[in-house]
Amino acid sequence: MILLIFGVFFTMLIAGFPLFITMIGTAIAGFAYLGDITQFRLIIQQLYGGMSPFALLAIPYFILVGELMNSSGMSIRLLHFAEALVGHLKGGLGYITVVTSIVFSGINGSAAADASAVGSIMLPAMKKGGYPDSYAAGLVAGSSLIGPIIPPSIFMILLGAMTATDVGGLFMAGIIPGLLLGVAFMIMHRSKAKKLNLPMVNAKFSYKKLFYATVSAMPALIAPAIIIGGILFGFMTPTESGAVASLYVLIVGFVWTRELTIHGMLSALSNTIRLTSVIFLIIGGATVIGWLLAFEQVTQAMSPLITHYASTPTQVLLLISLITFIVGMFMEEIAVLVLLTPIFSPLAVAAGIDPLHFGIVMTLNITIALITPPMGACIYIVSSIGGVSLEKMFKNIWPFIIVALICQLLIIFIPNISLWLPHVFGY
Repeated sequence: MILLIFGVFFTMLIAGFPLFITMIGTAIAGFAYLGDITQFRLIIQQLYGGMSPFALLAIPYFILVGELMNSSGMSIRLLHFAEALVGHLKGGLGYITVVTSIVFSGINGSAAADASAVGSIMLPAMKKGGYPDSYAAGLVAGSSLIGPIIPPSIFMILLGAMTATDVGGLFMAGIIPGLLLGVAFMIMHRSKAKKLNLPMVNAKFSYKKLFYATVSAMPALIAPAIIIGGILFGFMTPTESGAVASLYVLIVGFVWTRELTIHGMLSALSNTIRLTSVIFLIIGGATVIGWLLAFEQVTQAMSPLITHYASTPTQVLLLISLITFIVGMFMEEIAVLVLLTPIFSPLAVAAGIDPLHFGIVMTLNITIALITPPMGACIYIVSSIGGVSLEKMFKNIWPFIIVALICQLLIIFIPNISLWLPHVFGY
């Protein structure tokens, strides 16, 4: 059964079928293998059941917040804030890219959205500033990984729904690892900026400029504060915080910045519906396959294999990370998350791993796959926006992958990087 499922899946994927069609087709093949026609009714049940958890309702809200931010002019204000903060440093545009990605990550929870929004602004600026094309593209793609780690995070919402882990706890667990990732990319950029003698954006740091940039960006900075603060202090669930943040951005766009138009609002809603539909269809299809894998007791079959090579929680996490990294190179990231999480989560619990620690490690594993050749979605997004060939991207993205993997190892070996903040707030 396992060989059949993966064989049909990869065959359809290579043949160019849409991912959700590939998953449903794989599920049909799996149910046909069972030989019981009455079991086919479970395909529809599992498909809709996978899309029904209440926690998933937060996803369209967070996507909508990001879309409305772009349509209301808030994204540019965040960029100017980042420029005033770090533009005076050598290679300032690179620092601005990372800082902007950190701020954006607190809004929409999607690496692809961050890569698109930040890349469309920063790639032309970095090219004009004398940055090598491949390095500028790699920095945008690498920085986009912060998006799903710092809350809110679409990946964490999915993982929480599948493992019954508190999404608020996962969000809190992601803050310090996300900042760690940002600092790591800035350290990497500092070395590159010196080597290439990259220019500053501002001649010197100005408190006056920072003050005015902060005031201008304040409406945008309040949005992530609503999301994170509402969850952190128990005022709202992730879904409620997403809804409130969407309403807030909508009002600010019309009343404060006055850059949001009816056309822009409708465009944001249209993009949100399109992206949400794609994500939910993939979730539904993967849920059907997940049921088949559970029916075939894949977790029980893999447990002796994992425990044979890993006897401690750290070793289990390392082995899970290695498997996920390899699989993530060849599969769409949401599919990897939905397929592997139900398999690995029971193994992690059995090994005595904190569910929040497992959640962050798994999320970062999936996120790194977004910039890993040959299937990394952010590579294709940045390549398209920046006009950088995929060959160049594939060749020059590896230093950014290595930096992300080093952060992953630190999080695995030092659990408190992800667990300290949730424990402080009682998760």
